[in-house]
Amino acid sequence: MNIHSFFLSFISIFVAVDAFGVLPIFISLTEGITDREKLQVLKQSITTALAVAIGFVFIGKAIFNYLGITVDDFLIAGGIILFVLAVVDLLFPTKNRRSSPSLGVVPLGMPLIVGPAVLATSLICIDSYGIIPTFFSILFNVLIAGLVFYSSKWLMRLLGNAGTRAISKLSSLLLAAIGIMMVRKGIIHILKTLT
Repeated sequence: MNIHSFFLSFISIFVAVDAFGVLPIFISLTEGITDREKLQVLKQSITTALAVAIGFVFIGKAIFNYLGITVDDFLIAGGIILFVLAVVDLLFPTKNRRSSPSLGVVPLGMPLIVGPAVLATSLICIDSYGIIPTFFSILFNVLIAGLVFYSSKWLMRLLGNAGTRAISKLSSLLLAAIGIMMVRKGIIHILKTLT
């Protein structure tokens, strides 16, 4: 494996994963659940992210072509999911929803850790740097995201309950904005391809 190709693909996917940007959202979504539940959610999100990303590396293009799905479709669908989750979190911030068994799958594993940006970047990296450097770049970046999320406990101690609640609400607004942005980008790109 070419180290230069790995480094370039690693940086591209690191930016797309944006673990530090997703960290406040992770804190928001896992607020009020036990450490054991949080660890379970973390394991679930990393497993989901790796499964989706690695599966996509090897069969994504073929599935997209067969079903007629584009990255823009992924952007719009992912954006709608994030927006709905953010609105629910703002209006009904209950522990029952937060401790949902699927929390690690949606939205954390997909589309927050591995979403349309990572999938699109993966396709570009495969074409530019090869499948092996891209595979290892995704693997290391998802594991880095897991380590960042695992360290959230110390950040919560630093901020305290009031700070965590403030970040929780701010993150929900941010999540809604990210959802709208994803839908907007998908629609704009579709309109550009039609003209």
